[in-house]
Amino acid sequence: MNHSAADRLRRLRWTLTALFTAMNAIGLVVLTWFVISEDGKRGIEQTDAELHRITSSVSRLVGFDEAIQFNLVNADVLNAGCPQFAILPGGAPTFQPHLSDRQCVPMDIGVLNGLAAEAVGSGNLVAGYQEGTGGEPVRVRAEPLISRDGTYIGAVVAVADARPEQQRHAELVLVVIGGCAVLIGGLGAASHLLSGRSIRPAAAALQQQEVLLAETAHDLRTPVAALRALAETALDNPTQRADLLPRTVQLAARMGSIIDDLLARARLAAGVEQLTIQPVWLDQLVVGVVEDTRTDGAQVTVTAAPTKVDADPVLVQRAIGNLLDNAMRYGRQPGSDAIVHITVAGGTVTVADHGPGIDAEAAADAFDRFSSTGGSSGLGLSIVRWVAQAHNGTLAVYNADEGGAIFELRLPLSTS
Repeated sequence: MNHSAADRLRRLRWTLTALFTAMNAIGLVVLTWFVISEDGKRGIEQTDAELHRITSSVSRLVGFDEAIQFNLVNADVLNAGCPQFAILPGGAPTFQPHLSDRQCVPMDIGVLNGLAAEAVGSGNLVAGYQEGTGGEPVRVRAEPLISRDGTYIGAVVAVADARPEQQRHAELVLVVIGGCAVLIGGLGAASHLLSGRSIRPAAAALQQQEVLLAETAHDLRTPVAALRALAETALDNPTQRADLLPRTVQLAARMGSIIDDLLARARLAAGVEQLTIQPVWLDQLVVGVVEDTRTDGAQVTVTAAPTKVDADPVLVQRAIGNLLDNAMRYGRQPGSDAIVHITVAGGTVTVADHGPGIDAEAAADAFDRFSSTGGSSGLGLSIVRWVAQAHNGTLAVYNADEGGAIFELRLPLSTS
């Protein structure tokens, strides 16, 4: 299935958006995983460090004379604080177990003694997660006790409630994941804007091409039809060829002029060429356009006061011609010739006709590229508006109280 160039540009924009968003999302997901992983490790390390402080301190307080003594342990503030601890034989020569005074989290003494037995048996510290008697997660650390003769006689087991740390870590996970999702969404929107900007030159060039083709077809349709009619008439009536050939040459010249003007506009819009701005006597230019235009029965009058503007004379001439042509074609009542009056003063050209006027609801769209009102050519008027905008001027349209449409083309006055 074939797709238009505009469709391909739209798909390209979405492809660029998806690619940019996916690349950033991968980076953010990796960063999120790293932050969460490192925070989890840091939480465990902090808990283990606190437990190590308890086990190492208690180990130094245990006395080793003829029997194990806990006098210093009982007198130390650690005995009444959290984390809690226990001094257990763990399968070594039996002594009476010692539990700290404060129970911060309920633990089965059998579980603690098992950890002590593992530490005594291996001669290494044992650390990990266990469950309290209520199923709550706890972090434990069992450090073996060594007597003066180097034998393992028991272990100090410290226990810390892991719930506060796990809750803090879970909250961090939610914040980081939520922030990651928001960033991915924001990056997706930003990438869509950036991709739109990246293809904007191509879209503008495509639009200019479409406009050029449409306006060329519009402006050449009537001359081509007239040229064909003249040629067919000359073929059918050889005696009229002498009269028809000059008109044919004029039409061909007009077609060439139309093509040159449209190409000039396309090159100007593309930035290949610049406007030829120079001081122009607007009143003389308008009078010249009217004198060079065939009225075909239309009554055209001009009231002009000397006014000089800074403009490109070729483009302004074409804009005036389009306004005049539009007024003569559609500014008439049924069964009567068009009546057009042009006023030039203060950098403004006003073209008024006695036609049916412009529908108020469609007035805002009168200058759109492909719109028309009352049979008028939206393309022809769009060229006039483009000329006005290219000169930092304005083009306005409204209906006269007594009937008919009024077009006002305003150009900047000359400073020289």
